[in-house]
Amino acid sequence: MMRRMTTQLARADFASIPRYASDAAVEVNLSDNTNLWGTPPAALAALSVAAAGGAAAYPSLYGEALKEAVAQTHGVPAECVVTGNGSDDVLDCALRAFASTGDIVAHPNPTFVMLPVFARINGLRPVAVPLNASYEMDADALLATGARIIYLCTPNNPTGTSTPPEVVLRIIAEAPGLVIIDEAYAEFSRMEGVLRLAPSLERVLVCRTMSKAYGLAGLRAGFGVGSRAIVEAVERSRGPYKLSALAERAAVAAMVDDADWVRTHAADAVANRTRLEAALRELGFAPLPSDTNFVCVPTPRATEIATFARGRGLAIRAFNDLPQIGPALRITAGPWPLMERILDVVRDLG
Repeated sequence: MMRRMTTQLARADFASIPRYASDAAVEVNLSDNTNLWGTPPAALAALSVAAAGGAAAYPSLYGEALKEAVAQTHGVPAECVVTGNGSDDVLDCALRAFASTGDIVAHPNPTFVMLPVFARINGLRPVAVPLNASYEMDADALLATGARIIYLCTPNNPTGTSTPPEVVLRIIAEAPGLVIIDEAYAEFSRMEGVLRLAPSLERVLVCRTMSKAYGLAGLRAGFGVGSRAIVEAVERSRGPYKLSALAERAAVAAMVDDADWVRTHAADAVANRTRLEAALRELGFAPLPSDTNFVCVPTPRATEIATFARGRGLAIRAFNDLPQIGPALRITAGPWPLMERILDVVRDLG
């Protein structure tokens, strides 16, 4: 009997593509920048109704109800909205739609960790461009790459910093290809994003998520806004049925009926983040200026503090060596009693 020869089935370059790692379950997760006040009430009620209706039928082809909700909320045409299984699904589909094998995707560094991974999975070449001294996007350096796609995250993750709109608009005006703008934390920002302008711009896709301010991280719903031509191209890449019926129903309810709840708790997150920043400064830390629902805290003791916090039932994200920053912690802002618990961890470590 002949022995079958072992062959490598996966692409050769997949050996270097990491799987995403998240913190193991703990009592309180302050590491993922989700809504620590929970899920808004109308969305929860919508989930109950949707679940009672069963799951035997397919969801809508392209999330038409969520498109209409986005159009109503943000004042854009529904045909200029694309939905997805989280905003990262929209990002991934856009990379496939607008770049060919070997093309450059320029991105700030540090930024959303999955962006360069998505680029490599799609056979593209990610080029990391350092942030400037103010932790903003470096327009000159990004444009100098000549990239087929430029990715901007503002406010940026994990730094929490925003890039002024005039810088973003300059990059859009001068970019040779598509500009993807990730506004996952727009609900917490003091700066106006460019979502409303996106349908009138030739080379822009603005992505947003329902996982942060809207409290729906477990359902995976997101959307993008761009010109009709850009949205149609992304939808051809995306394919049908990517947004589950439950996720779409809850997302529509959260956006339309829970708008006040979302605004109130986004403001609470910003207020408690500001209070947390002040308390950390009193303890000798120097958190970066944040425009999000989290704070980035450079410290050589990042791993030590995160490990000690885990022993107290709290997960915070430790980074070993962020470019230009070094080791740092990322802490999600939530109800103040949770912030007190993390401050107690820092005080007890001494």
